[in-house]
Amino acid sequence: MSPRASRLFAPAFLVLACLLAGCATTAVPPPVQQALDRAGLPADSLGFVLQPLDGSRAPRGRRADEPLAPGSAMKLVTAAVALDVLGPNQRGRTELLAAMPPKDGVIDGPLILRGGADTDLDWPALWGLLRELRESGVRDIRGGLVVDRSLFQPTRLDIGQPPFDEAPEFPYNVIPDALHLNGSLLELVLQAADAGVAARSVPAWQGLRIDTREMALASRACKDWDEVWQPATATPEGDGWRLALHGAFPAGCRQRVALQLVDRQWLVTHAVRQLWAELGGAMGSGDREAATPPGTVVLAAHAGRPLAEVLRGVMKRSDNALARLIYLQLGAQAAQPGEATLAAAGRVVRQWFAAHGLDDRGLVLDNGSGLSRTERISPAQLAGVLRASQAGPHAPDLLAALPVAGVDGTLSRRLKNSLAAGQARLKTGTLRDAVALAGFVPDATGRPWVFVAFVNHPEAAAKGRPVLDALVDWVAAQR
Repeated sequence: MSPRASRLFAPAFLVLACLLAGCATTAVPPPVQQALDRAGLPADSLGFVLQPLDGSRAPRGRRADEPLAPGSAMKLVTAAVALDVLGPNQRGRTELLAAMPPKDGVIDGPLILRGGADTDLDWPALWGLLRELRESGVRDIRGGLVVDRSLFQPTRLDIGQPPFDEAPEFPYNVIPDALHLNGSLLELVLQAADAGVAARSVPAWQGLRIDTREMALASRACKDWDEVWQPATATPEGDGWRLALHGAFPAGCRQRVALQLVDRQWLVTHAVRQLWAELGGAMGSGDREAATPPGTVVLAAHAGRPLAEVLRGVMKRSDNALARLIYLQLGAQAAQPGEATLAAAGRVVRQWFAAHGLDDRGLVLDNGSGLSRTERISPAQLAGVLRASQAGPHAPDLLAALPVAGVDGTLSRRLKNSLAAGQARLKTGTLRDAVALAGFVPDATGRPWVFVAFVNHPEAAAKGRPVLDALVDWVAAQR
């Protein structure tokens, strides 16, 4: 261990010893107690650990060793572990394959589309893959399309899962698979007109009929369009789908939205077939989902951005689907034969905790994104993750990914008038009954503090953020 790492790790063990002895429980700072009182929240709804990163002051903590709901602050665990285990240059990869090389422009069998957790496989990327294949001379695919999602087990984690909330079609609720084509989302342009609401898909997919007869116009600000939206219904219609939109849409409004509305396997196969036909190619029947057999040849490939770049979007936008995809990659690279990918990912995280001297008792892992009613982590554990991240070689990558107070990401509208504005780097977390902030806050001398704070209460989402912001302000004013 390097001298720098030793200096950073030593305080982490002091924090753990202090917590086990019960000496880290301290009074809530007066400005924070005032914020709790204004919000009508009890003091025991707040849990936190605060300490200068260099260990120059004793830690302050409250409910520090209690497992609490972190919301999206759990993404810090996924990010820190992934940077160490997968590496900042890890890239997902999508491949087009065939059982044997094409001959005279013909693939005598199926075309295989193999998903490799490519975070950037959107419609243009798919078109680019197919165009590369077409320009290589292939014009006829005799055996249809095989979609390979077998990097993760089971291949479709979304099947049979109850909806997380009442808005399963919105992007934050997508449960990814190894292909994750366009995020499994259908893009729509919604346009208010005199006669009602018009809608079309982008691109315009053949076999998809969109019915807006049950949508009304509403007197509502365009930015609040989703507040009068009601879940759509998709029903098979011949070889395609009928998509019926419900609810209302603001008069005079136009929005381009991406929603999870139709079966993802149908969307993949029809997109490939339509794009291939537009490129002048022909494809036989026999579409299915299956693993790639041995001995295949790669005909074209697409690589996503390096993990460190992807994490900037994951953390700043709090992208649940991509966080889950990265978490699943942790499991895919470590899974034993027959082991479920999620179980393997949890094992990798716990091994990482053990390697960094962190106690995993009370830690509950689910999908790595924080979009979970069951995930739990204590403030002390998350503080340990932050310390370990800053002792390792990928500290700059994690810092660069975090939202900056009052500047960007999920903090762009918060803490603008704080001493921490433009300085603190913090991951937010929000569930119905939990809000969180965790990361690094410089004090008045510029010394960075490890900052972890949760509010767990039935009214946390409605009332808890000002309490966390007051605690940020308190740390930023320390000398």
